[in-house]
Amino acid sequence: MVYNLSINGEPMRLDVEPDTPLLWALRDELKLPGTKYGCGQGLCGACTVHADGAPTRSCQLSVADAAAMKIVTIEGLAGKPVEAVRAAWRELDVPQCGYCQSGQIMSAAALLAGNASPSDADIDDAMDGNVCRCATYHRIRAGIHRAAEIMKG
Repeated sequence: MVYNLSINGEPMRLDVEPDTPLLWALRDELKLPGTKYGCGQGLCGACTVHADGAPTRSCQLSVADAAAMKIVTIEGLAGKPVEAVRAAWRELDVPQCGYCQSGQIMSAAALLAGNASPSDADIDDAMDGNVCRCATYHRIRAGIHRAAEIMKG
């Protein structure tokens, strides 16, 4: 079946089964490798994309359901929150192995887009379910606080 999707602001056509996870369509069909496969069960956050602006696990979202949404991947993420996150990540050397970072950045940018001054509790809530194999959670939290400072000017 053919589906018309909006991916990173561009119209895309996919000829896949309706229950195909968006993750596989992004990686295998559209050659957008930034969205990572981690667990396939929506538990780790490595596959996080924005669906209509909200962080969403692409391994759990079918192409059929995604066709009605605006999807943004790490490759297409832009704007002040993500620029601040990227700057803070570099400044504080947040990532270690880096595998989870596209999902971490997608969730952090969504948080900062809606809350420019998050508390530790806000960060914990927004980042819940984003697993870091290297356990750099303290650096991720510090990076989000630093990104909030960068956004303020």
